[in-house]
Amino acid sequence: MFEIEQRLQDKGILIKDIVAAGMALYVSHGMSEPDAAVELDKKIRKYLCDPNVSSLILGAILLEDELYHNRTDSEIKDDPVFLLSDEIIGMAIAECIGGTYARFEFTRYDQKKPGILSKLGPFLDDAVAGLIAGCTSRLYSECV
Repeated sequence: MFEIEQRLQDKGILIKDIVAAGMALYVSHGMSEPDAAVELDKKIRKYLCDPNVSSLILGAILLEDELYHNRTDSEIKDDPVFLLSDEIIGMAIAECIGGTYARFEFTRYDQKKPGILSKLGPFLDDAVAGLIAGCTSRLYSECV
């Protein structure tokens, strides 16, 4: 949907790196890490095709390009505390996929920023964290 996987790849964000970031904070719920990584990969690919999730990620991509990369003196270069729309996008993605529990999972990934998340700008780190949080939250719910 909206060529989101390709758009992420064009930004240097590969599915395998998203899965690795997700697994960095994995909490076992009766599923081995290798099996969980396979399931997480499936969920990420599934939700990248969801029109609601993909449109929110597209919004993050476009906002980051417009407000971060394409400006010489960007006001949001250091992800200032007053910038909230990036967090809102991340939480919306997480909740769209995994419901209310995913909001708490989003906070874990947003604060720790494992793997690829630490290399992304202010919008994409939260959008990808939301994708991971929604998918891991759903994975945990299905394991219980």
